[in-house]
Amino acid sequence: MKDSKPILVIASRNDKKAYEIRVLLKKLRVQVVTLRDFPSAPHVREDGKTFRDNAIKKALTISRYTRLLAVADDSGLEVDILGGAPGVRSARFTGSGATDTRNNRKVLRLLGDLPMNRRGGAFKCAVAIARSGKLLGVVEGSCRGKIGFKMIGRIGFGYDEIFIPVGYRQTFGQLGYRIKHRLSHRSKALKKAVPILKKHLGAD
Repeated sequence: MKDSKPILVIASRNDKKAYEIRVLLKKLRVQVVTLRDFPSAPHVREDGKTFRDNAIKKALTISRYTRLLAVADDSGLEVDILGGAPGVRSARFTGSGATDTRNNRKVLRLLGDLPMNRRGGAFKCAVAIARSGKLLGVVEGSCRGKIGFKMIGRIGFGYDEIFIPVGYRQTFGQLGYRIKHRLSHRSKALKKAVPILKKHLGAD
């Protein structure tokens, strides 16, 4: 970490999520690091009732530990007919040992053969920014769509293989990063986060 640019910590050990955040913040003049660079950093228990709660908890904990500017994302899928599930439990929807494949299969199994007009849902994302244990801002983004009938595509992670954004007939897993980064819940939240980050990084 000898770069002269200011350091921004992504409060995550998820390499795929960190990759997306790096790309979406690439115009900022910062040195982006992740929790892979802080192997002793605490594991934050995501026990909040909302994505916002979890994002704030992660940002505060990691910024307090690193004494640096930290950005934390908490996000997931809310399916209308499932009452908003998986929601904040998106990453662990199938319990201990949950994987993306197992989680996707559970959602598909719960929806069964319901017609497309009853398979609505949304990706939701909350992004919190903190420095040295002080919360600097929280923003949110969402992306509406439908849940497909099977897993299709290899791009992305989480529920990308079954989520078809409004206006498209393919999943995020098929559409690729260029389109996903324009439409996604994460991109919308991070666009709102950029002015806050610039202010506290002293970026142009």
